Amino acid sequence: MSKYLVYLTFIILLQSCDQRGNGKDSIARVYDSYLYQSELIHMLPGDLSDSDSILLVKNIINDWAKKQLLLKKAEINIGDSLSEIDELVNQYRQDLVISKYKEAVIEQYLDTLSTSEDIAKFYDENKEIFKLNEELVKLRYIHFSNQLNNPDEFEELFRSSKKDDLDSLKAKELQLISYNLNDSIWIRVEDIMKKIKSLNKDDKNRILKKTSFFEKTDSLGVYLVAVKDVRLRGQIAPMSYVLPTVKQMILHRRKLELIKKIEETLIEDAITNKEFEIYEDE
Repeated sequence: MSKYLVYLTFIILLQSCDQRGNGKDSIARVYDSYLYQSELIHMLPGDLSDSDSILLVKNIINDWAKKQLLLKKAEINIGDSLSEIDELVNQYRQDLVISKYKEAVIEQYLDTLSTSEDIAKFYDENKEIFKLNEELVKLRYIHFSNQLNNPDEFEELFRSSKKDDLDSLKAKELQLISYNLNDSIWIRVEDIMKKIKSLNKDDKNRILKKTSFFEKTDSLGVYLVAVKDVRLRGQIAPMSYVLPTVKQMILHRRKLELIKKIEETLIEDAITNKEFEIYEDE
């Protein structure tokens, strides 16, 4: 909405309302509360069309009036509770100000760098909280069509532990339907079951028993699966798998320690400077 259109809208409204406001800038009144043009401008969207402008302004004024009338009615009918509300508002304000201050202190002073020693120490001291509620696996697999001309070559390359052979296999990726050749990362077994939809419960058991190699055939082709390692439900999660969580927990602990130190320092300084005293009965 242009400034000119806003001005015209105000004029129409003012002419129709026979304004008796507290100052020439006011456009509405409820008891001793006033709505001013300057306030209304901030409530208006910038892309309002001319045809909608007057209706929207009237709606905004009516909404403001409803709120003021409800507030006035509430103050009259629950006056006994106002002191309690004021106390809650004051407490909320104090908590909000303190929270903002703590955030500023944390941003300025918190050490966010976690060394490998920090991570290993925290992990070793808190292993029990990292017990798995799911199964994890390190594996690799390839999926190729059963119409492939040279499946034996693919199986030979896949079974090999030589990097050159795996690189050669990856170079043939266009002949593969899908694959995962990175067996250095932990994957949820449930995700593997979703990825390789033809795997059944027996296949899952073979994975969990750490079967080094097995083959699975379906209507689409052949799967070759090589399992490197397994972690079962209830076992301690590998550190690499919970690394992001460990880092977050270290930061959280540091935040708590930093805030505690600041609070203790504030008390000590206030006592030293005689800004805080506890009066004891003699």
